[in-house]
Amino acid sequence: MRGRNEREVRFEGLTEAEVLALPQEEVNGLILLGEPLVFRVGSATLLGSFRVTDKRLIIELAQIDGGGEGVLVALSTLARRYAFGNGLSSIEWIVHAVTCAKPNPKLRRVLEQRRFVIDDISGIGPAYHLIDDLMDK
Repeated sequence: MRGRNEREVRFEGLTEAEVLALPQEEVNGLILLGEPLVFRVGSATLLGSFRVTDKRLIIELAQIDGGGEGVLVALSTLARRYAFGNGLSSIEWIVHAVTCAKPNPKLRRVLEQRRFVIDDISGIGPAYHLIDDLMDK
């Protein structure tokens, strides 16, 4: 249960629990398309895509505008709960923050603190990259 002063980050207006309770058909048809989506997490607007391949949830984020209330942490928590609940073995993060026109030093710091590394990803180019192996946890 959240404390009275703790704000819950919402995903397109839904709580984490409400997102996780969506029917799988709805998740597949609206979110796990592998196509670019513009969506809100808290006060941030993100451009990204989500797909599942070979028991891996792949999250690719192209742009993050605004935020500051732990958007990546909230998205990570939701992704991990979704992956565990659906029998996925890992989450692959690809964040295009390497070649931004207006780099966000705070975002880069957060990514590096969370063990993201800059990789040259085939078909994508340089990006912050992390594979979170859920089987080791």
